Amino acid sequence: MNGHTPRADQDPRPPRDPSADDLGPGALPEDAVTAVRRTDDDAAAPPRLTDPLRHPQHAGEGTRARRAWTLLLSTLVVPGSAQLVAGRRATGRTALKVDVVVWVAAALALVSLLLWRTPVVWFLTNSFTSLLLIAGLVGLALGWAFLFFDTLRLLRPGLLAQRTRRAVAAATVALMLVTSGGLAYSAYLLSVARGAVSDVFAGGLPFRPADGRYNILLMGGDSGEDRTGRRPDSMSVLSVDADSGRTVTISLPRNLQNVPFPEDSPLAEVYPEGYNCGDECILNSLYTDVVDNHAELYPDAEDPGAQAIKDAAEGILGIEVQAYAMIEMSGFEQLVDALGGITVDVGGRVPIGGGTDLTTGLPNEIFGYIEPGVQHLDGFHALWYARSREGATDYDRQARQRCVQAAMLQQLNPVNVMTRFQDLAESGTQVVETDIPQSQIGSFVDLAIEAKEHELVQFAAGPPYYDAMFPTYPDYEQLHQDVGRVLEEATDRGAREAEALPRGAAVGPGVAMTVPVPAARPLVTAQELTPNGTCSVP
Repeated sequence: MNGHTPRADQDPRPPRDPSADDLGPGALPEDAVTAVRRTDDDAAAPPRLTDPLRHPQHAGEGTRARRAWTLLLSTLVVPGSAQLVAGRRATGRTALKVDVVVWVAAALALVSLLLWRTPVVWFLTNSFTSLLLIAGLVGLALGWAFLFFDTLRLLRPGLLAQRTRRAVAAATVALMLVTSGGLAYSAYLLSVARGAVSDVFAGGLPFRPADGRYNILLMGGDSGEDRTGRRPDSMSVLSVDADSGRTVTISLPRNLQNVPFPEDSPLAEVYPEGYNCGDECILNSLYTDVVDNHAELYPDAEDPGAQAIKDAAEGILGIEVQAYAMIEMSGFEQLVDALGGITVDVGGRVPIGGGTDLTTGLPNEIFGYIEPGVQHLDGFHALWYARSREGATDYDRQARQRCVQAAMLQQLNPVNVMTRFQDLAESGTQVVETDIPQSQIGSFVDLAIEAKEHELVQFAAGPPYYDAMFPTYPDYEQLHQDVGRVLEEATDRGAREAEALPRGAAVGPGVAMTVPVPAARPLVTAQELTPNGTCSVP
């Protein structure tokens, strides 16, 4: 009317930028400012910014606080979402793509754990794939930490009230410790596991079960100052049904004589009539004999003595033994402590100390006793409980060692392994030696989980299952038959058939778990244990 354009007729949009022509019709560049003028605004005033997520400087104090917490929690729940909504779209999109990959991988791993654990365990324990996973965890930790720092910058802490600013800063640090710190610690634990697996387990391809079972020789090695060379102080075969996980431990007396060897063993030519050179040729002396005199018979073995005992176990029991594991007794104490101790129900007093000094011939001092009743034993007392000879026969000691084995297996539950993982891994590398291939771990983890659902069955090639003279004059043919019956019962089908028959009485009061009685009576009479050897696992 008078030359002045009414404010209502003014174009509320910002001036057009010719450089935006190539963005397409109606498009704005990513850093475009969203603004608007109301009809009552002064034409000379700058447009008001109305997007508080991108421009908090024009928002109120409460809106700024809500914005800060929203962006921070978004980075926690969906890393990269804060950058996406706050205008850092390239960073946000990259982070979201990583999120998708991680969630898909986690979902696949979860499905595999529920349906078939072996691939996941293989991925975690294989040297190459575990290294890739460690690198991935470290990368995720660094990336998430970067996103939190970037989110803190986007929060514009200087615009926040002092109290809110301090709370947001503290929350950012705490969330970074939980997320990035948790990922970094997981990478560290995986690195510890990777080193332990590489140090303990052998290379090569996994082996198949023999007659449906995995048979592993377990030995407690003793190379103390009073010994000439290393001798296995305790020996047993752990036999696991490949389908059900039902497990049997079969103790081998260390004083077993006339040990036979299978035809394919190189020792069959050296000892065609068995290891029968007299009272000196007992089972645990075979280790030293082979290491000192016949190591060339096992040119590819890292431990020829252990391989020889494995061959002997096959001849003794009449079954194929695929692998061995040696636990050095000098480190046994540390391994039990790493487990958090073991709990056993002690039947009779077991001395700590005692025995005879081999140098002077005088009795050793007794420093104390492990008293009867339920006892939680640390590594020191568990070692003495397994090894104490004072007032005990070898068979009492073997019975106590079976209790210790059962108690240790009971302690190996997932929660205990996770909470004590580092200590277990470190102690394992120092005390465990085995020829079990690293590639076998996945299938064995599955079996271990299934085995926890069944009672551990125990048997021995000596008292209390046979007379005390049986190890000196063994009937291996009879033993083979009895072992066959014991292992047959330790299957799902055998267990069902055994339940359908009248149940026999267990032999020997010191046996911790359900003990099968051989269907055919041995040629010798079973012998009871003394109170020193009676025990159970609560």
